[in-house]
Amino acid sequence: MARIIVADDHEIVGAILSETLIDAGHSVGWLSDGEQAIAAMKRRPPNLAILDQNMPTMSGRDVLRFMRSHPQLVMTPVMMLTAISGEQDERISYYEGADCYLTKPFDPQEVLFWAEELIAKKITRTSPLGHSAHS
Repeated sequence: MARIIVADDHEIVGAILSETLIDAGHSVGWLSDGEQAIAAMKRRPPNLAILDQNMPTMSGRDVLRFMRSHPQLVMTPVMMLTAISGEQDERISYYEGADCYLTKPFDPQEVLFWAEELIAKKITRTSPLGHSAHS
């Protein structure tokens, strides 16, 4: 079971993601804006953050930038899930530190698949001795 933060201001998207991830055994905190997401992640870092690009107050990319500069959150996997489907936006998100970029409309099972892949990669990168599992 992983702790996942979903930051998306669209109620239906938040409900679908929460239900899909909870049904798969994960704990989900769904927040409707970037500032709330950052506050929640600072209190308790998640195993994965799923961020919408366009949200009120703070965009998903702004949250991503914050995470990549914050010591507790710098290694947290981030999935961008957005209606912005331009190649340039995708490249910028990867440059800023996103681990995965999916566009809306989305298949909930595909989101679940990639979420679990990102969580598994994070776990294997960090062994008890702090060495990569692949070295």
